[in-house]
Amino acid sequence: MNDYVNFPFCGQVACIERHTEILKTGKKRSETVYLITSLKPDKASPKQLLEINRGHWGIENKSHSVRDVTFNEDRSQIRTNTGPRMMAILRNLAISLLRMAN
Repeated sequence: MNDYVNFPFCGQVACIERHTEILKTGKKRSETVYLITSLKPDKASPKQLLEINRGHWGIENKSHSVRDVTFNEDRSQIRTNTGPRMMAILRNLAISLLRMAN
């Protein structure tokens, strides 16, 4: 696929197929996602690309979804100046302190 993509700085194109099952309901789901990266094949193997992709979701699951679910961050009314950034810092601090306490 790399030979067909005319995208600036494209090093590789990858296709990831995900098959998941919700354990509580048994419902199965499949999805196909595409990855474009500036990393050349000699710099990142398919295995390494998959690890990079999974690492992204690790950050999402450890931080962003916790902030949204626990602190209901998406419903925050703080939207001006440095308020949103400061609240994110305070939420991250609270999450870190709670993790260290356990």
